[in-house]
Amino acid sequence: MEEKKYDKYIITSPKPLTEGEPKKDGADVMTPITYIDDRIIKGAFYVECSWFWKPTKLSPPTHVHGFDEILSFFGSYPGNPKDLCGEVELWLGDEKHILTQSCSVYIPKGLKHCPMIIRKVERPIFHFSCGTSGKYSKDIGLIETD
Repeated sequence: MEEKKYDKYIITSPKPLTEGEPKKDGADVMTPITYIDDRIIKGAFYVECSWFWKPTKLSPPTHVHGFDEILSFFGSYPGNPKDLCGEVELWLGDEKHILTQSCSVYIPKGLKHCPMIIRKVERPIFHFSCGTSGKYSKDIGLIETD
């Protein structure tokens, strides 16, 4: 097949693994789908997409960013796409939120957030996150969940 001029802008791979990166749940729990940032496409902001199949065992720890971030969770039931068909526990500041509907969460820079724990999964949950930074990184560990 002929390579096109803008093929480089179509990303079909998850984040490349890097040495020393925090451990994530295995493929039986979640599947990373795509990842873009400034290292992959010069000038791009970070975007990551994953499917969650089961409740998580690991969670990002409480942290802050120097950039705005959006976390989204979408249910996969065609009969009612607003129903998350699961439960996500997400901490914003010192508040625990239980998400049960498809949603996007705006996290302004400097707002402490996480843990993010997928508590219940009746149908697969699609997760999308993005931020106004060319690179997403943090050098803190993960939280073990129940």
